[in-house]
Amino acid sequence: MLDAIDTRLLQLVQANAMLTAQDLGAALNLSASQAARRRQRLEAEGFVTGYAARIDPARVGLTVQAFIQVQFARHDPELARSFATLIATLPEVISAWTLTGEADYLLRVWCADLAGLNHLIHERLLPHPAVARVQSQIVMDQLKADAPLPIRV
Repeated sequence: MLDAIDTRLLQLVQANAMLTAQDLGAALNLSASQAARRRQRLEAEGFVTGYAARIDPARVGLTVQAFIQVQFARHDPELARSFATLIATLPEVISAWTLTGEADYLLRVWCADLAGLNHLIHERLLPHPAVARVQSQIVMDQLKADAPLPIRV
């Protein structure tokens, strides 16, 4: 069970994972050691699953972000496992979801350019035996960056 201090700590580390125990303690009105113990407990209990740096895509040569909907021809467990394995090997796919509705999967991808997106779709995704159809939407602008989870007490 999370108390108000745990909730605030999670909000703070979502906003800035590099906060020191001293910074957290000051923000939470705790000693640095108390803040560090709370953070360690939340990590050990699985509330915090990891830390990552956010990289500017343009600075590393990625200019095309897209969402790709994938529809299967037939639903076979072995083909689904094979598709999941394929997705895991594609560095352009930064996240993937299974869905209800017309599309079976939604992929979020980053590519260097349109040619890279075309290659991903036509040379990697469409040849998979389970895939019947893909539909892509190229992101023109991102109005809201990936935001922290809305954690409440």
